[in-house]
Amino acid sequence: MQVFMDLVTNQALMSALAGWLIAQTTKILLEIATGKFSKERVAGGGGMPSSHSATVTALATGTAIACGLRSAEFAISFFFAIIVMYDAMGVRYETGEEAKALNQLRERDLREGREPVTDRKLTEKIGHTPLEIAVGFLVGLGAAVLVCAIIPG
Repeated sequence: MQVFMDLVTNQALMSALAGWLIAQTTKILLEIATGKFSKERVAGGGGMPSSHSATVTALATGTAIACGLRSAEFAISFFFAIIVMYDAMGVRYETGEEAKALNQLRERDLREGREPVTDRKLTEKIGHTPLEIAVGFLVGLGAAVLVCAIIPG
């Protein structure tokens, strides 16, 4: 029972979980509202807001509140957050753009009766735009502040 209590009262852990949950729920609700929802979105990457950004920002913020800005834990979580957000906005976003281009070539090849450039349709929405990252950052920041206000330190 103590292990469970330690987990649910861990400000950094619960902040990260709340950041992810809020961002993912918001993303799904926005897609339902716009008629663009697909079941792949539940566990898939990409979309508004960035769950990657929300999760790591909430983790870093929760760690800062729980351990202090001068702590090694905060330094680790801060640079982890920077790397994850950079990757989601850079490499993963570009990979999605390349997948779009390859899917267009694949469709053209199939229409023209040629051997397709890929044997299956590639996932296009795997990265994030700067706006999706920024909104995810704000969601994560808010989630951590809220969680840390509720869970005693």
